[in-house]
Amino acid sequence: MARSINQNAYAGALPNFRNLGIMLRVLVIVNVAAAAAAIVKSPNLLAAWWQFIESSALVEPLLILSLLVLAALSNVLRRIPYWAAAMAVLAVELVLATALYLAGRILLGDEPSALERYWALVALTTFALLAYFRLRERALSPALSEARLQALQARIRPHFLFNSINAVLSLIRQEPKRAEVALEDMADLFRVLMADNRELTPLVREIELCRQYLGIEQLRLGERLRVDWQIDAFPRDALVPPLVLQPLLENAVYHGIEPSMEPGVISIHIYSDGDQVHMLLRNPFRQEGSHHTGNKMALSNIRERLSLHFDAEASLQTRDTDGQYEVQITLPHVREEK
Repeated sequence: MARSINQNAYAGALPNFRNLGIMLRVLVIVNVAAAAAAIVKSPNLLAAWWQFIESSALVEPLLILSLLVLAALSNVLRRIPYWAAAMAVLAVELVLATALYLAGRILLGDEPSALERYWALVALTTFALLAYFRLRERALSPALSEARLQALQARIRPHFLFNSINAVLSLIRQEPKRAEVALEDMADLFRVLMADNRELTPLVREIELCRQYLGIEQLRLGERLRVDWQIDAFPRDALVPPLVLQPLLENAVYHGIEPSMEPGVISIHIYSDGDQVHMLLRNPFRQEGSHHTGNKMALSNIRERLSLHFDAEASLQTRDTDGQYEVQITLPHVREEK
């Protein structure tokens, strides 16, 4: 059964501590808190600066070590209930703080503050960060945003539906087998469009869905629609947000192919580079008489879903040049857990 972004996939799990965006937020929040504490404790800015430097000698080793350990345990923590995982994170932080406290006493030979004080500060900071990420995840996908996501996923342009049905009807007598395949593809496509598609899906399935969609469009556009698939090197084990490519292809057909009677080429290039997956889509761009404002809803929605799934590690960029409109998606290479 598909799970909701709000109810299960996000709010019921800890953040992905391997995500660079999560790491950056932790670093910034903890250092800002340390700076604020230094300012409050000091009579002037110069004294606050030296106070911050002194506290950083204690904070930074624990912070960096914590990020490394939590990144290593991230998959395990996200598979257990939220509060059990939160308690596990607190236990890890207290153990690390104790180890660094004892190491400091041995190496420096002085008498630092009481260990209980460090425990209290670590516990307070840990719960504050966990509360921040929990509230942030809920804020990223409120009811209005979720309703907009569902509306986009379930939408079907009436002209596409009616034209596709007419194209199939024209084939029934002359090419019944081809008409049957087209109807099956339409059923698969509509089933996915209507589903609650908010978990990651295999990239292989997304490509198959796009082939089915383009096959339906070619029934009515014929030679006007040409597709250049460059996917020989695509990562077959990658997971991506569902319907991350199909809406872009629909826009490419609607805005780039339909307005002209001349043949047009839609190019789809998918490949992996290190720990990243790249998707590059190009289609003809005609400024005159174009209605590219229709692209904005799909692009905005895809950006939102990339942020929900991958935070700062994913991006979507667009540009139009030399008669071509280009969309490039970059996202981390996530594999299905076995």
